[in-house]
Amino acid sequence: MSQDEKFEFESVQDCRTIQKYLQALLEGFDQGRLVLSAEGSEIVLHPTGYMKFEVTVKKKGQENKLAIKVGWKDRDDQAAESGTISISS
Repeated sequence: MSQDEKFEFESVQDCRTIQKYLQALLEGFDQGRLVLSAEGSEIVLHPTGYMKFEVTVKKKGQENKLAIKVGWKDRDDQAAESGTISISS
């Protein structure tokens, strides 16, 4: 039986720093290994196979929120679901 692990991080950063974090995530997905660490806590993930992808956007006055969630199981026993999203700048 596997041990449950949890990693959380929250801070205020400038746009360029967020871009660097997102680029590091892209590279980790490409390599099949993500290592996240902060304040003495660390978690290692191995993203493979089919993944659930969620994007949520909220805009209320001058407040904006973009949430991206990616989830997968360590074993690849999920079938692909159809659906696409267009993301552009």
